[in-house]
Amino acid sequence: MKSHQSKGFTLIELVVVITILGILAAFAIPKFIALDSQARIATVNGLAGSVKSAAALARSLSMATNNAAGPVNMEGAAVTLTNSYPDLPGIALAVNTSASDFTYAPATGVWSKVGAPGACTVTYTPAAAGSTPTVAVATGGC
Repeated sequence: MKSHQSKGFTLIELVVVITILGILAAFAIPKFIALDSQARIATVNGLAGSVKSAAALARSLSMATNNAAGPVNMEGAAVTLTNSYPDLPGIALAVNTSASDFTYAPATGVWSKVGAPGACTVTYTPAAAGSTPTVAVATGGC
């Protein structure tokens, strides 16, 4: 007698596989959805680090050249200073960010992340006499 072997999957096997894939998707999709927000937060924190470094570098250049009033030359740009640190127009030249990632408002010292759904900003406040500048990060709307 010849035995008959069927090829393929049974209905129960297919239902089990689809159920397992559905469970995995239910846990994985929320993790992937949050990645864009995490990427924006990381980008804004990276810019904040760049702003702090640019201010420190401008201060170092002013001290090394004994030119506290400025301007100092950073990569061909004349960075203007106030209290030995970059002022609002000067910090934009010192940081030299890509125009496609952030927009900078020189009147307020605020960089805003392009494409962010809410407040996703870095704010630079120039140094007052005898103090250092402050860099504030807002990532609540990222």
